[in-house]
Formats: sequence, structure tokens, C-alpha cells
Amino acid sequence: MSSKERLYLFDTTLRDGAQTHGVDFSVEDKIAIAETLDKLGIDYIEGGWPGANPGDTEFFARDHNYKNATFTAFGMTRRPGRSASNDTGLKAVLDSETPAVCLVGKSWDFQVEVALGIELDENVELISSSMEECRRLGREPMYDAEHFFDGYKANPEYALKCAKAAYDAGARWVVLCDTNGGTLPHEVEAIVSEVVKHIPGDHLGIHTHNDTENAVANSLAAIRAGVRQVQGTLNGLGERCGNANMVSLIPTLCLKEPYKSQFETGITSDGLKKLRLASLMLDEILNRAPNRHQPYVGASAFTHKGGLHVSAVQKDPTTYEHVDPASVGNRRVIPVSDQAGRSNLIAQFQEFGLEIDPKDPRVDRLLEEVKEREHNGYSYDGALASFELMARRRLGQVPEYFQVESFRVQVERRHNANGDLITISDAVVKVIVDGERLMSVAEGNGPVNALDQALRKDLGAYSEYLKDLRLADFKVRILSTGTEAVTRVMIESTDDTGHRWFTIGVSPNIVDASFAALLDSITYKLLRDGAPASK
Repeated sequence: MSSKERLYLFDTTLRDGAQTHGVDFSVEDKIAIAETLDKLGIDYIEGGWPGANPGDTEFFARDHNYKNATFTAFGMTRRPGRSASNDTGLKAVLDSETPAVCLVGKSWDFQVEVALGIELDENVELISSSMEECRRLGREPMYDAEHFFDGYKANPEYALKCAKAAYDAGARWVVLCDTNGGTLPHEVEAIVSEVVKHIPGDHLGIHTHNDTENAVANSLAAIRAGVRQVQGTLNGLGERCGNANMVSLIPTLCLKEPYKSQFETGITSDGLKKLRLASLMLDEILNRAPNRHQPYVGASAFTHKGGLHVSAVQKDPTTYEHVDPASVGNRRVIPVSDQAGRSNLIAQFQEFGLEIDPKDPRVDRLLEEVKEREHNGYSYDGALASFELMARRRLGQVPEYFQVESFRVQVERRHNANGDLITISDAVVKVIVDGERLMSVAEGNGPVNALDQALRKDLGAYSEYLKDLRLADFKVRILSTGTEAVTRVMIESTDDTGHRWFTIGVSPNIVDASFAALLDSITYKLLRDGAPASK
């Protein structure tokens, strides 16, 4: 039997995350996110507010047979002037028949008197009777103590009275909320240390917002002070500046002292290795580029650019890596740049699976070429796919799949049949594949999209390899000013395997730079998938 204390993880992505500006989850999105959270080993999945909107209503009507997680509905304590059994809002939440119910209520005397306009004691009764109703119906009751920390600072006796009322009425969890995200870690730890004198820590939770960039730190401070449930969202989604980032909290609790020795969670080592994929999955649903610098799971989280750092990491990874990248489903990256040394190149060759003698004079020539090209605007530390192609070409390891004979793109602005002013881009690309000359024409919502569509429209036998290729992101940077400005284009690509790669093009002409990056993206995909050389 484990001597560790159990720490429970409560995810609120489907509600708090949906309050993020620009985020709108479909029912299918919510199902995919919930299933991913369950596979990770999350203890509670908060599905949203039943009856709040048609999407949430439909989502709660679906089957939720999770293997690890307890499905939870969110709502409010009963309203003044209604009994717990006769409040339509509370009834809608309880009718969802989820195993657990989390109800938010006021714990700040200011909000009770101003926002609710009722007596302080009446608010305590709202909390108590709502918890009792949940328990009467066989649900696991939880109380979300909204603005608890602000309320405690203003009137500690009343904030504690509200929390204690929920606990005494049968609440399994009393969750202390830093609703506006303004409380700092030392305050959280001090306040929670007082609360645990009145309510056992194994009945207390913490819910923090990130308005001072302290949501994770505040959560850890609360755990140190005694709470045993921690709430957060995938990738820190949430209103304003977001919520505590579950993607940072989970590995910290599982891999860092004193947490890993003191606590156990529902996250297994195999589940932890799926963390990066869970983070990427959410970004894919949101159709946004992942944060490359996100701790633990970002593409740059274990990237070592400086030559001296690379040498040290190769001798002892813990010099610059606080955890094993593989433990969270990530990997070490040794980029190449104008700051790189031979160790960077050799390490990167090993990552690519390239066998080359470190003393081979081609290594020095390649290093000089990298530095020269970066001086001219290239940046290979963020475009490893283009660097791998360049290195393999120097070693004669990139087959010739096709030749681009020419391309042309034009942009036309005109009125359509309805009289609306529209802008249309079309492109013509001529390629030679297996000795055959092919010409493709395509329209797009911009010149680069039109070129991409035309280039991939007909590449003979290679078209089959490109069916799942998608351009995930497109970035342009002007490197110099004036009429002869140099443009750098970075393209991020992905496919159905979940692999992502970055390619680069540089030219005074933005279309030319874009086409170069597109060519590298397609060539890398063909190389990676083992496409044969052109006949």
C-alpha cells in the first residue's frame, strides 16, 4: 500500500477554456478533449454548464463512460427566494445526472451585499442547502468558493463561514478560487494554511487564474499548504490571461520534489508520455500554432542552441535539462545556427540518423555554409527540415523527385457577378516527373495558397504521398527595409501522423521565398515517407 497522499486533478478546459477569447468548442471538439483527458488519467472532467447553451446541453446528453475520470457538471448554488428543489437553474444541473456536481457561490461579503443584494446569513444558507440537495440526490457535491482569497482578505471570518457551511453540509470538495488572478503565492500559502485549521486539506481544492503569471505557482503553494485537489486547463486556456496550466502542473507534480515523493496522482508514467500529444491535440482543434516555448512540451523546451551548451548536454543531459524530455513525450533538439559549433552539427546529424565521420571536411564546409546563409537571412534553428535537406543534399542523400520548370502566380481584383469587389489569386506550375512534363493550374485565397494548390495538384505518382500534407502555419518577416527588402518565409507543415516540420525560404521576392519553403516542405515529406526517386 502506497504511503503517498492522493492528489486529485480536476480539469476545467471544457468550461473555463471555452471562455477564452476566440475559442468556441463544438460538441465533437468537447468529446475529443474529454476522451484525451480521461486517457491521461485526470480525476475529474468538468463538462460545462448543462442548459447554458444548446452545445452544452447536447454534450451532456451524450454517453460519458470514462475509465479514469468522474464526469462533473457545473452550475450555481440556488437563487434567493427559491428552495433547492424548486430552483430551475439548479434543477437543470442536477438533471444532467452526472456523478459529481460543482456549484459556484459567493464567499466575499462585498459581492453578497452588492451583487446578490441579500443578507450575509442568507447567502450561507444558499450554499448549505445546495450542497445538501446534491448529496440527497446521490451526487458528489463540490463548492466553488468564488473570489475566496479577496473575500478572505476583506473579511476572513465570513469567507471561512461560507466554506465551512459547504463542508458541514456534505461537500466532498471546497474549492478556493482566486477568481481575478491577483493573489500572489505567499498570500495563497498563508491563507490556505489558516483554512486547513477549519476544513481538512483532503476536502480542499484550489482554482487559480493567471493574471499575474502565477497560476501554477499559486496552485503549488496551495498544495504545500494542504489542499489535495488542484484545478486547471490544458495549455492554460481561460478567460483573460487564462487558468493554471495543467500541462505544466502535471509533470511538476509527477517529476519534481517534494511532490513526486509526497503525492500520487492518477497520471501513470505512460500517461505522462502522452502529455505533449494532448497539448498538440488542443492546438490542432483550435487551429492555432503550438507555443514552441511552452514548458515541458514545447518544441523548444529542450532545444540547445549554443555550442558550449551542446557539448555539456552530450556529456551530462542534466546540465541543461531539468527532466528527461521523453518522460513528457518530448525530445531533445540540437539546432544549427550562426552560433553553432561542430558539436551542434554532429549532434543534429545523429538526430537525423546521418552517419558521418566528425573529422570529415564536409562538416566544416557545411558549418561555414550555415553561417554564411544565416548572414544572408536564413534561420535554421527554427527550420530543421530545411537544414536536414541541405545537409543530405551535400552528402548526396536526397533523391530527385521532380523538377520545377517554371511557376507563375497572379492576383486579380475585380467585381463578381453580384457586384462585390473580390480578390482572386491563381497560379500555374510546370513540373517534370519521370520525364513527363506536367502543368497544373489552381486558385487560392492568396498567392501562396494558390501556388501550394497548383504544385500539389499533379505530381504524378508522388501525389499519393502528399494527400495528408497540411500547411499549419505561415510566417513572413521582412529582414531589411526599402524597395529591395529581403523577405524570410517560414512554413510549418504537418500530416496525419502528427509529425510537424519547419521549412524556410529567403528572397527579395515574397512569392519566390514562399515557393522555396513550399518545395522544401514537399521534398521533406517525400523523403521522410520513403518515396522513390524519379525514373
